[in-house]
Amino acid sequence: MENREFFKKPLHVFLLAMLCCTLWGSAAPFIKWGYKLFNIEGVPSILIFAGIRFTLAGFLVILFGSFLQKKVLVAKKENIQGICTLALFQTAGQYFFYYIGLSHTSGVNGSIISGTSAFISLLVASLIFHYEKNTARKALGCFIGFLGILFMNVSGASASFSFVGEGFVLMSQFCGSISAAFIKKFTQNQNAVLLSGYQFSLGGILLAITGYLMGGHITFGFNLGLLVLIHLALVSAIAYTIWGLLLSVNPVSKIGVYMCVTPIIGVILSSVVLHESNQAFQLSSLIALLLVSLIALLLVSLSVFLVNKETQAD
Repeated sequence: MENREFFKKPLHVFLLAMLCCTLWGSAAPFIKWGYKLFNIEGVPSILIFAGIRFTLAGFLVILFGSFLQKKVLVAKKENIQGICTLALFQTAGQYFFYYIGLSHTSGVNGSIISGTSAFISLLVASLIFHYEKNTARKALGCFIGFLGILFMNVSGASASFSFVGEGFVLMSQFCGSISAAFIKKFTQNQNAVLLSGYQFSLGGILLAITGYLMGGHITFGFNLGLLVLIHLALVSAIAYTIWGLLLSVNPVSKIGVYMCVTPIIGVILSSVVLHESNQAFQLSSLIALLLVSLIALLLVSLSVFLVNKETQAD
């Protein structure tokens, strides 16, 4: 009970959610950097790279979780459905599209599109899972938010819209939003850390096997590439575990508001790590970034207000 209250306190929510989104913001540029360091080309090798990352992340989550909870986290029969569902949508599904899409677009574009997850999550939570009430204002806010992506692609922030590039990154955000709703569902009466660890490992193994069967391969060595891979594994292990704990005791919209920070961090790091400063600081990129981030912030803030108002009324 005390742990649940810890993740409800406004200051704790703010600090932990900002940490998660900052870590996620570093993902896009570091993934593309990893492609270069490992000389990864082609979808099969990309899937192996992703699979190794998440298998390692799952192991770290289970290891750290067992240490912190002073018991070995062992999956039981009642956890199987949650683990398999989250492995399918959050790890295998979301990152199948994300890793392939990111290999066909820039880190800047990938980061900006990733910022749409805030209002996509709100739509999924209200329209599909009915966790929150949908309103005309929310729908309008989502529509305006998507204008940020449209502006980015028609005004020069990217040369053209690619279905396998920007399209796949966008599809990954839908998978991620569905998984966020499932996390909310399964963590109501199950251990969020346990679910996170085992679904990462299962999803990672599925990705790696798929890539291997398609003919992919990766050559490892004790170099900078290995450090990048470990960083990406830690991003998943830390961010998704904390995010799951936050979602288990807070409304989706209240937590989702912080996702507007992710594209800002991603664009800044893409300009530094990938030397995409020319694109990152083009007027069109900056306007698209502001549209996606600010509209997501306004939209989800409105949702938080309405949800809290309805809760008080009840």
